[in-house]
Amino acid sequence: MRSLPLSALQHYAFCPRQCALIHNEQAWAENFLTAQGRALHERVDSGEPETRKGIRFERSVHVSAEKLGVHGVLDMVECDMQTGRLKPIEYKRGKPKPAPFDEIQLCAQALCLEEMTGQTITEGALWYGQTRHRLPVAFSDGLRAETLATITEVRELLESGQTPPPEYGKRCKACSLVEVCQPVLLGKDKSVKYVAVFWK
Repeated sequence: MRSLPLSALQHYAFCPRQCALIHNEQAWAENFLTAQGRALHERVDSGEPETRKGIRFERSVHVSAEKLGVHGVLDMVECDMQTGRLKPIEYKRGKPKPAPFDEIQLCAQALCLEEMTGQTITEGALWYGQTRHRLPVAFSDGLRAETLATITEVRELLESGQTPPPEYGKRCKACSLVEVCQPVLLGKDKSVKYVAVFWK
């Protein structure tokens, strides 16, 4: 079974075409937003482990869940030194989104930690650079089910080797791959349908 990078889940939740372009076609482009995000993660990842008020902060934690078929690097894991409870923390440059893109990625991190440690992880948190605010995330049954479904969908997409056609929307304005994807131009391209009809 192909092990998926955790980042592919967030890419897929944002846009399946973006996910296929990045993880199958190895396409990448950086814009101001991705550069800000990379700089933020470099600052977070470069920090040394530390303990404050009974909480151990571990940065750049590598995880791999064989049964789940997912791997990646977590920005931070907090460990309560008294209880041993773990809490994944994900850093994002922007602000909370209306759709649960980030929550799915964070929940997948928790599922990885659960498989590796045998511990049930009930919550994590998302820290947003634009709001300078930490948002608690409870790993409910609903979020867990949505995360597992997303993992299955991403695996099917990437193993198919197919890149979905473009669908232009508001999200395209924030996507660093908009010049590679060409959603407006390719969305109007009827040649594929024309060839399919012509050769029937």
